[in-house]
Amino acid sequence: MTEQPDTTPGGLPSPEEMQDPNDPILAGRPGVSHRRFDSLLGWSRNRLGWLGWLTRRQARFLLIMLGASWGVIYESLRAHSWRRTVRYEFISTMNDIIRGGFVATLFAGVLTGVAAVSQVIYWLGLTGLATMTGSILINVVVREIAPILVGMLLLGRNGMLSTTELGLLTIGGEVRSMQAVGVDPFLLLVMPRTLAFTVAGFTLGILFSFASLVTGYVMSRLTGVISSPVWTFFDSVVTAMSGLDYIIIPLKFITVGFVVGLGGCLTGLTATRHDTLRSLLPRGFSRGMLIVMVVSVLFSLDL
Repeated sequence: MTEQPDTTPGGLPSPEEMQDPNDPILAGRPGVSHRRFDSLLGWSRNRLGWLGWLTRRQARFLLIMLGASWGVIYESLRAHSWRRTVRYEFISTMNDIIRGGFVATLFAGVLTGVAAVSQVIYWLGLTGLATMTGSILINVVVREIAPILVGMLLLGRNGMLSTTELGLLTIGGEVRSMQAVGVDPFLLLVMPRTLAFTVAGFTLGILFSFASLVTGYVMSRLTGVISSPVWTFFDSVVTAMSGLDYIIIPLKFITVGFVVGLGGCLTGLTATRHDTLRSLLPRGFSRGMLIVMVVSVLFSLDL
């Protein structure tokens, strides 16, 4: 028994076969409109998904930083966290940062004293505003310039070193080996290094400020801009400081060192198996610079 073709009694094709999908009249059918709407909806979902993925990716490191910051502060207050290996890591890292950055910080302070402090003293004296010298130096040099330059020095020398060391440990699988034997990489590597950066940031910041002010005074005294003794100059600077400055300036140095150290360590620990030094180092440097600038801006907005 043969199968009969799907035709009308008169031998003509059925209405379904006669419908052309490319017919502009038939293109306005409800089914086609729904397909176009579904296609547009799918395209919108893909774009929104890509936007959400990008937002999560950019905010992920910030959220990790916030959580790790509280973790460092909390664990540092526990005596149980300070085992011998942790103390050794803290002391060795702090010595490397301070000893290695001493000359660079001192040299940067001297250059700032020549290029900025002496010029401020000269132009204020020339315009008859010498009484504002102390407040200008505190607000511009010590509070704004010094934390940024110290943060850049910490980032360029020791921050990138921590990123490289911890990144290689993560890529090579040593961090997983630590976790497998019960060693917490956060307590052993992140917490002591971050606190070492914090102490070093305060130390190098005070050194930088003192070197820049002394150099600016010496240059101004040699050029004959000022004739007062050095203790008079420093007395005018100290007098220009308010009670809040004695808290804000050290806190800014401490915060810059803290975030630079923590950012470098976390950048290394969050490396993936697809990362190399070519991709890891630019990422760590850009994050560190952004963190330093954000901290400086936040402190400036409050004041």
